[in-house]
Amino acid sequence: MERHNEIVQDVVIKFAGDSGDGMQLTGSQFTNNTALLGIDLATFPDFPAEIRAPQGTLPGVSGFQLHFSSDRVYTPGDQYDVLVAMNAAAVKVNLKGLKKGGRIIVNEDGFDAKNLRLAGYPDGVNPLEDGSLDNYSVVKLDVTKMTREALKEYTLGTKEKDRAKNMFVLGYLYWMYNRNLDSTVSFLEEKFGKKEEILASNIKALKAGYHFGDTSETFTTRYQVQKARMEPGTYRSIMGNQALAYGLIAASQKSGLPLFLGTYPITPASDILHELSRYKNFGVRTFQAEDEIAGISAAIGAAYGGSLGVTTTSGPGMALKSEAMGLAVMLEIPLLIVDVQRGGPSTGLPTKTEQSDLLQAYYGRNGECPMPVVAASTPSDCFYAVYEAVRIAVQHMTPVIFLSDGYIANGAEPWKFPQSADLTPIEVAFKTDLAPGEEKFQPYLRDEKLVRPWAVPGTPGLEHRIGGLEKQNVTGAVSYDPENHQQMVRIREEKVDMVANYIPEQTLDSGPAKGKVLVLGWGSTYGAIKSAVQELLTDGKAVAHAHLRHMRPFPRNVGHMLEQYETVLIPEINNGQLIKIIRDKYLIDAKGFHKTMGIPITKAELVTEIKKYL
Repeated sequence: MERHNEIVQDVVIKFAGDSGDGMQLTGSQFTNNTALLGIDLATFPDFPAEIRAPQGTLPGVSGFQLHFSSDRVYTPGDQYDVLVAMNAAAVKVNLKGLKKGGRIIVNEDGFDAKNLRLAGYPDGVNPLEDGSLDNYSVVKLDVTKMTREALKEYTLGTKEKDRAKNMFVLGYLYWMYNRNLDSTVSFLEEKFGKKEEILASNIKALKAGYHFGDTSETFTTRYQVQKARMEPGTYRSIMGNQALAYGLIAASQKSGLPLFLGTYPITPASDILHELSRYKNFGVRTFQAEDEIAGISAAIGAAYGGSLGVTTTSGPGMALKSEAMGLAVMLEIPLLIVDVQRGGPSTGLPTKTEQSDLLQAYYGRNGECPMPVVAASTPSDCFYAVYEAVRIAVQHMTPVIFLSDGYIANGAEPWKFPQSADLTPIEVAFKTDLAPGEEKFQPYLRDEKLVRPWAVPGTPGLEHRIGGLEKQNVTGAVSYDPENHQQMVRIREEKVDMVANYIPEQTLDSGPAKGKVLVLGWGSTYGAIKSAVQELLTDGKAVAHAHLRHMRPFPRNVGHMLEQYETVLIPEINNGQLIKIIRDKYLIDAKGFHKTMGIPITKAELVTEIKKYL
């Protein structure tokens, strides 16, 4: 039997099955294997909202999308070339995203009468048999049967053997894409090293899937994606929440401030707590509080005491923390509030992505309560962006909101990580004694940045009170004086506005400095905008892309940049939030493109939208 090796440039695979089928593990293992080969990639895990939705049902489908290429990759892909579906529900939910003529690899056992009924197919209808999949290349594997057969010598129960189905499928895909099994074997040895039979059965299932591809006469073509043309260096695969945790540790080390995380678990931010709790060797303290308010209150206490105080949450937790954020603004202490956004309002879409909280970050507190806002654009950018957010907080004595979202938090990409020596130190100055001529400590006496001193409690001669009531300028005493309140409101606003003098000017990501359309983005729309604009630039269109990291205050030159284009288009995964702020601040007729489906904007959608203004 003749075998063919076909070189392909670009592949998008969607792994989908019941939430108990191990699709996230399968996807992450294929991702790590891909990354080790130096192939560029982007991922999009798609979790069910229910912790344990009924097996076989549409709400219970768990997915993992992976885009890998020998070219640079900026998105997980608009449509997939291959759909791996473990049951009927996985096909029903994901078929719309598969390219016409794409390949479907199905587990036949997941299409029995019970699974078809649970997936909502009418009695007697089976998509594997009714011709509805004729436009696709369907590969039917009886994964359950073949996995059990491969593991017949083991004493494990049927349920335990069936848990290895995902390893069989992974082995088959490793054969299909010319891969080595070693990375996953090493992972299994680390995970199940003390459970000999479970380890042996998973490795056996993995190899059985690989050998099935190798020996079956049905499959004659294997595919290979070459190493990507990337800047030379050492890379690792990184997820957004991981990168964020490492950025906080780096900022702690480079500022000399001990890191304290006071937080309450919430999807999709909880992994930051899990990750940071593993690094006590760096002096990191993590405190899982009884609720959101206790979490931020503990972080405020830590910041008052001279630590790098951090709290992490998502939209519903931001609402609960809002009074304490106002307290931190009134105290003028450094604090970092990390908001990993998800669909809302209320508990909304806990496992789906949305850029839902920009207006909340700007305005979501009582009174005039200004805070700098910084947003990350990709998983690896979380490291650099949160490092910058910490710098602003400690050097400008202000709480800072850091915005990520579910897509960034759980997505992965290769990261050429920096060395410690490459990171600019974060200079921090505590006040340790009275200045010449200062008879009594004045906690609200300001420098040229309008920044008040950071005096650690217990420093002799620097005793002072803090609280939520309005402060008298300079002395910090409680004040109900109308003129003083107006002055303090203005000073706090001006202090945040002055941050613009200490951040870089806005640059273009791509495109000409003048032209027809500027696509202005923030956060996780980065990849889709970059891909769409690059395609249009290749076609000779006068379109450019600028992506904001500093959301409040904006870099000084943003207004001038916007004036250089006939149309400013602002794509957002919300109902139009940045566009309101831009229209208000710069009085331009910006155009919006909004999507609130819990999923990212695609490159194709954006190309179509941009063309309307060309």
